[in-house]
Amino acid sequence: MFKHLQKLGKAFMLPIAILPAAGLLLGIGGALSTPATVDAYPILNQAWLQAILQIMSAAGNIVFGNLMLLLCVGLCVGLAKRDKGTAALAGVVGYLVMNATIAVMLSIFNPDGNAIDTGAIGAIAVGCVTVYLHNRYHNIQLPQVLGFFGGSRFVPIVTSFASIFIGMIFFLIWPPFQNMLISCGGYIASAGAIGTFFYGFLMRLCGAVGLHHMIYPMFWYTELGGIETVAGVEVAGAQKIFFAQLADATHTGLFTEGTRFFAGRFATMMFGLPGSALAMYHCIDKSKRKAFGGLFFGVAATSFLTGITEPLEFMFLFVCPPLYVFHAFLDGVSFFVADVLNISIGNTFSGGFIDFFLFGVLQGNEHTNWILVPVVGAIWFALYYFSFRFFITKFNIMTPGRDADEDVDTAKAGMVSKDSLRLDAVKIISALGEPENIEDVDACITRLRVSVKDQTKVNQARLKEIGATGIFEVKGGIQAVYGAKAILYKNIINELLNVDD
Repeated sequence: MFKHLQKLGKAFMLPIAILPAAGLLLGIGGALSTPATVDAYPILNQAWLQAILQIMSAAGNIVFGNLMLLLCVGLCVGLAKRDKGTAALAGVVGYLVMNATIAVMLSIFNPDGNAIDTGAIGAIAVGCVTVYLHNRYHNIQLPQVLGFFGGSRFVPIVTSFASIFIGMIFFLIWPPFQNMLISCGGYIASAGAIGTFFYGFLMRLCGAVGLHHMIYPMFWYTELGGIETVAGVEVAGAQKIFFAQLADATHTGLFTEGTRFFAGRFATMMFGLPGSALAMYHCIDKSKRKAFGGLFFGVAATSFLTGITEPLEFMFLFVCPPLYVFHAFLDGVSFFVADVLNISIGNTFSGGFIDFFLFGVLQGNEHTNWILVPVVGAIWFALYYFSFRFFITKFNIMTPGRDADEDVDTAKAGMVSKDSLRLDAVKIISALGEPENIEDVDACITRLRVSVKDQTKVNQARLKEIGATGIFEVKGGIQAVYGAKAILYKNIINELLNVDD
């Protein structure tokens, strides 16, 4: 099971690579362009500056707004054996058809009900079905009268029909689960600090599949987040109350207790998760750290500055879900601690340094108790760092850089001439038993993965002479370790075999 989850995690690395940049755009642009922030800091109220910030926010928001679609596409591209472009197109079609099916069924059978958002679960379901259908039917031959729709053209068609049934299934099974989450809100609101723990834990847990937005709006914008009279006006909802108090020049003392639905974020997002990034970095072999340092620094900086955590969390969510549950538990404890210590910092939409500085530090410690955040944060950094490092090494969790398939020798590969690579590729085809023995050629970062009809025809000694540092026999084929040249060999071999990759 974990082997398949690791494949899933690798497939998601393509869209995940987009997220740090999108997160910085959304975090900086969004935090500094909201009306409440502009009202609090008039220096930001410059037309040209707000135009830039709003464009940044929109650019980042469109990526996160379509994150589930991007995950579905990434899954299709990562797991399709060949003709990956068709698989990606089929994934887009399937995802759109599934959501359209759910929307139409809601309008027919439950027009007054809540909208259904399946989050990452729906994206993964469509992606997996698409990949299965693609790998099975991308070379299908139909009767002559339907011949035009055969081969790769058949995949988006059959995926769209399959996605109708996926949408119908989610329409039936999802509302009870969604309603259960909503019903938890009443208990959380009335349970004091323990309720605050469950708020943080449940929100982070649901964030794994993109469903956290079903939880926090209930507290931010409704009576569940509290009711307060501010400047003679009754205000409901934790975030509404916070910004009303922020705008009230006569407000004294700590901000309202509704900030307990915000304050716990800062220790996790600014300190804890960057600590986990450092742990994952230190768990990589020293020879590889230079290649992966930028990746970990980018996701850690995004989490610290903006509070956008998906790029970092997705590095371990799919390869080890129990580790994510542990992270969600620690986040819940962070909310509990912040509540007990009366840390009273609100935020716009996340818990990064930008919101911490604007709505914590600049408001004064007498209003927010912000001075306690770095103290708790230092503990949280150490807690995440040492616990993640222990779990990763103890259970050999394949976080980025730890997989034996990952190599950093790209420079050497780039120094090899294309003619030399092509000559080697011809030799590799011969060593694999000639073209007629080859069924499929693929590659990860360092391994050439080949499915063959008859493994006895593979000349392993010859493959090693060509440069393979290791040969692994797997069911139905072999894997030859060629370092960073593996992907180059794969492309050339498929070109020589006239295979559409």
